[in-house]
Amino acid sequence: MFDRKGRVWFAAAVRGAPNPDYCKKGSGHPSAKIFPIERTNRHVTMLDPKTGQYTYFDTCFQTHHLQFGYDANETLWTSGGGSVIGWINTKMWEETGDHVKSQGWTPMILDTNGNGKRDEYVEPTQPVDPKKDKRIVAGFYAVMPNPVDGSVWGTFRTNPGAVVRLMPGSNPNETALTEIYNVPLPGFGPRGGDIDKQGVVWVSLASGHLGSFDRRKCKGPLNGPKATGDHCPEGWSFYQYPGPGFKGLGDNSAESSYYTWVDQHNTFGLGDDVPMSTGNLNDGLIAYKDGKMITLRVPYPLGFYAKGFDGRIDDPKAGWKGRGLWSATGDRVPWFKETGKGAKPMAVHFQLRPDPLAK
Repeated sequence: MFDRKGRVWFAAAVRGAPNPDYCKKGSGHPSAKIFPIERTNRHVTMLDPKTGQYTYFDTCFQTHHLQFGYDANETLWTSGGGSVIGWINTKMWEETGDHVKSQGWTPMILDTNGNGKRDEYVEPTQPVDPKKDKRIVAGFYAVMPNPVDGSVWGTFRTNPGAVVRLMPGSNPNETALTEIYNVPLPGFGPRGGDIDKQGVVWVSLASGHLGSFDRRKCKGPLNGPKATGDHCPEGWSFYQYPGPGFKGLGDNSAESSYYTWVDQHNTFGLGDDVPMSTGNLNDGLIAYKDGKMITLRVPYPLGFYAKGFDGRIDDPKAGWKGRGLWSATGDRVPWFKETGKGAKPMAVHFQLRPDPLAK
């Protein structure tokens, strides 16, 4: 991910798996006191293109995807932590240069006693105790800070799968609370997801749907002993992807979208807050606009396969020419595609003309 200074942040391994002592039991680190971590395989690096210098952040927590929050600390939130959610306070790091002090992580705790704060909790293998909270393991795959209320959302890849909400609170080490919302049928299998400016979460589902979850639609209590995942099916909506489906299952799509991204700022030209997915079996990208699926197909070379994309406005005064989407294609075996032996991954630029003859 890029930060506002044009530096690029990566999830990357910087050492072997055993963690340093400041991550482990007995450490004075605020997060380690609450939830020590023994091993981590992937950490964080940052490249400054102006100087060519890499900076290594030896995180105690595992990382996979990265996303900046909307807070004054420009917090970098990470997925891939398994039992925890980790972050880097980039403002603190800028001021101190201390990558240990600037990082933190928290376990995922449900407020199952319903008192609105984090208390003593039971472990994931133990039954819910109405007098205590409950820890869960619902490791984030995608991570998406909410621009509305400061919460951080993630997708949990399992069957049926879920979206998970973390509210950090004033001191995330001790105050963060989690909510989990399971995907009801016909949806299942969330993977990549993003959030719009209204706080609605959009996810790619293995069921052949684009799924959305709107917490504002929940009718029942969002905490308490019954708020363990199945308590808000009414928050979910499903939109079938285009393309053929499997025979004998009724109307369905076999589309296997990998990731969904929300165009919060109309970088492409379809409008604000348009969710768009990788159309991995449609040779393109798929946008959902005004109740319709729009396929942005790449006709050549056949086999376009994106695992993610982003939008960029290069010149806000240049109309459609000054904005567009950028994606990579190639996957792991690009030489099996139409371009054949020797093919390499490519960067692909999508732009939306106002009419077919626009120049």
